[in-house]
Amino acid sequence: MSDSGDRSHVAIATLPTGVAGLDEVLGGGLPEYSFNLIVGSPGVGKTTLAHQIMFALAAPERPAIYFTLLGEPPMKMLRYQQQFAHFDSEKVGAEIHYQDLSDVVLAESLDRVLERIVRQVEETNPGLVVVDSFQTVVRATAAQSGGELSLQAFVQRLAIHLTTWQAMTFLIGEHVGDEMQGSPVFTVADGILRMTQSSDRNSVVRKLQVLKCRGQALMPGLHTFRITEQGIQVFPRIGAAGPRVDRTERVVHAPTGIAGLDPLLNGGIPVGDAVLVTGPTGTGKSVLATQFIATGAQQGEPGVIAVFEERPQEYIRRAGVLGTDVERLIQQGKVEVLYLRPLDLSPDETLLAINAAVERIGARRVVIDSISGFELALAPSFREDFRESLYRLVTALTGSGVTVLLTMEVTQSSQELRLSPYLTSFLTDDIILLRYVELAGRMETALTVIKMRNSAHDREFWRYEITERGMIIRESLRGYQGVSTGVAEQRAGTEIPAYPALTARETDVLRALLELGEAGAQALGRRSGLGDPDLAAALARLVALGYAAQQEPGGAYRPTMRPLE
Repeated sequence: MSDSGDRSHVAIATLPTGVAGLDEVLGGGLPEYSFNLIVGSPGVGKTTLAHQIMFALAAPERPAIYFTLLGEPPMKMLRYQQQFAHFDSEKVGAEIHYQDLSDVVLAESLDRVLERIVRQVEETNPGLVVVDSFQTVVRATAAQSGGELSLQAFVQRLAIHLTTWQAMTFLIGEHVGDEMQGSPVFTVADGILRMTQSSDRNSVVRKLQVLKCRGQALMPGLHTFRITEQGIQVFPRIGAAGPRVDRTERVVHAPTGIAGLDPLLNGGIPVGDAVLVTGPTGTGKSVLATQFIATGAQQGEPGVIAVFEERPQEYIRRAGVLGTDVERLIQQGKVEVLYLRPLDLSPDETLLAINAAVERIGARRVVIDSISGFELALAPSFREDFRESLYRLVTALTGSGVTVLLTMEVTQSSQELRLSPYLTSFLTDDIILLRYVELAGRMETALTVIKMRNSAHDREFWRYEITERGMIIRESLRGYQGVSTGVAEQRAGTEIPAYPALTARETDVLRALLELGEAGAQALGRRSGLGDPDLAAALARLVALGYAAQQEPGGAYRPTMRPLE
């Protein structure tokens, strides 16, 4: 005798649809021998979806038959379907058969339509049956007396026949809105897939919803899909909830690769954080992001860069000019650059593209450059929920332990310290602000760390420069006031260190030497941003003027004055 708590379950086999993303939405695929409806407005892709599934599943042991009822003639239908990658001409006539029943629908009754379908099914013994368009049968019965009963009997008899013959069935129709309420077709169906499309300005967005799928734990909600030469691809709606990396252990910091920045971040960006780098145009947000990715790649942490405003080649070229060889890292498989710029992009499509790239190279760092470009790339209908979309995108990535850096362009104001025009700063763990500031009649750039949720951090403003070696953090601006307004003045009673007879470049090298204490030429070059021969000339001048000493030819340098306080 079996235990009363045991329950035996009959396993329902599922078949893959051959449509990217659809199996995930269905909860694993389509149940075998199921009776399904594909409904939606004209032109949304119902016939293409049915053909893509049919070509994926049709086989010698599972032939398919496609009935057309007052729809497109088979020859016209095939002419268009062969434009898609899923079309296989060798299957047509061998594993896939077409039957046009338009004449029967026009001249005879539902009984005759059912008789023809049953006879064809008996002769070919198919594993798949498609009836397109089923809406014509509904319209044909609408004007008949007792049409509803006739239709219900027709659908029930058709379902019984097909499930008895162990065939998976698809009925295609143009049911929309209230037409679905109380229809016997939808009562009998095991699965219902509804496809919709909406237009806003010049953008068209297509969505798919699985209204019903018996015996399956389907994924609820509306899921964006796209039709390309590859056919239909569904982008499952990914929620923010999901498995998350346990961060109860001590915080691990990821180095940024920006000379002088890591000490301000208490050692680097905490792994798994979302970082917002914000500032006006031209302040070096993309430079910082690229160096962050390159540094990780060089230390065994591959990275993905999603760009929305520049084409990849231009992005890579500009990074090379500023000292980051992204092209080489791409060739080594350590970095992947994604260009996501269609004007009807969806958040789920973006996330899936990034996730696919993360999985391909095992990425641990992701850059989204920029949030502003991301919003512009979205279809207008998605922009209304931009913050919610961004939240799902960031949370899904950081939840898997990936460190995410986002750039955001803002308009600089002298009245307020603006961080984001979208009120999205709460979505990120850390914020780094870049801005322009006037110092002694010269336009400079300054940086400060606004917040870090998981680590202590420096709170001063620091001057920085973009050099041929990338971004370099220079000196602290603690001796100035009004930096946040963009016009800074020296604080009363403070002295700004001056180094007589030194040029600006020589001063930068001296400051690097004072910070490092004792260092070789290579380390000083990285910290100062200078390369040969400029670095060699600056060091020679520092030694000649008594600011530095070299222990021996080719050896390390040390300062001969007291370090900066």
